[in-house]
Amino acid sequence: MEKSIDLITRIKRDMGDKLAILGHHYQSDNVIAHTDIRGDSLELSRKISDLDAKHIVFCGVYFMAESAAILRRSGQKIHIPDTTATCPMADMAEAGRVEKTLDILQKNGRKITPLTYVNSSAAVKAVVGRCNGSVCTSANARIMLEWALKQGDAVLFLPDKHLANNTANTLNIPKESRRMLPEGVINGDPELFLAPDITENKQLIIWPGYCPIHEEFTLDAIDRIRANEPDARIIVHPECNPAVVQACDGNGSTTYLIKYAEKAPAGSTLYIGTENNLVQRLATRFKGEKTIKPLLVSLCEDMGKITVDNLALLLENIEESTPIDVIDDIKKPAKLALERMLEVCS
Repeated sequence: MEKSIDLITRIKRDMGDKLAILGHHYQSDNVIAHTDIRGDSLELSRKISDLDAKHIVFCGVYFMAESAAILRRSGQKIHIPDTTATCPMADMAEAGRVEKTLDILQKNGRKITPLTYVNSSAAVKAVVGRCNGSVCTSANARIMLEWALKQGDAVLFLPDKHLANNTANTLNIPKESRRMLPEGVINGDPELFLAPDITENKQLIIWPGYCPIHEEFTLDAIDRIRANEPDARIIVHPECNPAVVQACDGNGSTTYLIKYAEKAPAGSTLYIGTENNLVQRLATRFKGEKTIKPLLVSLCEDMGKITVDNLALLLENIEESTPIDVIDDIKKPAKLALERMLEVCS
């Protein structure tokens, strides 16, 4: 690793402003140490066009690099150290199945507006863009779901069922007005599982995907903390099960979790339910001032595919490296979906 660290340091010095390395909050400290900008996926992607760098390295998972490629300026090149670093939740919504599902659900004449979480492929964002839908983040999901509900008869929220239900709860959408699609749509032919009337009279149609990392947090873990440390506060990401979210003291995006930790009183104890790299970074940052612990140690294997060694290898060969790009047939409607969100939230 030492050789890789020395190589990264030298290349960054030699390339100067021609290179920018971006890191998601869930990256390891070893990788984060070499990044120029840190943030959540969309926060990082939105900064792309303001950068002078020709080469932009995205230390995160593939859909994030795709979003950066959609929003980049002409001449900028987007790279990722390991193209196999995908997002399991994003992979649960394949563009062809999403498009077919929308076609089936609208055969009875209802207008279904798709709203996709940013944790989705460029191809899915393109389907959503072509169908007059938009994108949301965990931070603006409430605003975007309110917007989407005004665009037609119902909303198809994908791919995260937990973010969908947690957001619906904040908007007081009755459970009887929601419909979870059968799990078969994830890997099978939607025609085998769906009929146009399956969502009749429903406001919110929910794709059955989820984040395996946030799925691990349970009520049992919360109950143990409440019993043993009644003064401790517990906060989680809204990709967690709604029962877990409702049992906690707060929930929100990675930015929300960070700000909550910053504002927690000195001497307090805070448990955080999200990917462990972020939790441990906050624990180190506030050591001696307040106690921050993971609700449960949960690590994303795909985030972990980005290492100091493959970052160094990419930088060493960056001029010959094939950048991440998105073909125009996908890029244009996907960008339209993203721009609708930016306009609503501006």
